Amino acid sequence: MAVCGALGLSTIVLGGCGVVPKVTNSSRTPAQRLNAITGVHDYGKDDPALREAGQHATGTLSWEQSPPVAGRHNPVWMNCAGDVYDARIPSEHAVHSLEHGAVWVTYDPAKLDKAQIDQLATRVTGVDYMLMSPYPGLDQPVSLQAWGYQLKVGSVTDSRIDEFIKAARGTVAPEPGAACSGGITETGTTPFDPSTQASTGTGG
Repeated sequence: MAVCGALGLSTIVLGGCGVVPKVTNSSRTPAQRLNAITGVHDYGKDDPALREAGQHATGTLSWEQSPPVAGRHNPVWMNCAGDVYDARIPSEHAVHSLEHGAVWVTYDPAKLDKAQIDQLATRVTGVDYMLMSPYPGLDQPVSLQAWGYQLKVGSVTDSRIDEFIKAARGTVAPEPGAACSGGITETGTTPFDPSTQASTGTGG
């Protein structure tokens, strides 16, 4: 006697109780799920070296992507335990957070009103391996970054935001599970110099 829908798999019913298993999203890797989201750019395909871990450097850095998604970064990370920053943060530290598995949500404050910013923040506040900050000059209102990946969308209600977060948070980075607390929380665009200032962050 056949059992329809056994094991909870998604199935295609072909008459009576005959079934053909259908591959579900859970069988795909995080990278495959990210690349299946319309609009996601996988910069690691363009430059595999971009995803190399531990590329520590001090001072002001530059990247080809804006906001940056991977590559060189400050030895100290930005706190990313559900932190919502109301001012710009140094990209040099945010990229280190991405290396630890965080998703960095950025938005152009000139393109969103307060209600929209607050709505975006509900996806971040108190959620480990998430951080959010304004990033003026974006070509779209919202841009999401994970290690090597980026998605830009035109609305805070775009369902791809949640898809990206679900696929990327803590999954595609070279140091998943590394600390998201104990870094820095100072806003501004000038990166912290661990050789001249004190901080609780130790790098990693």
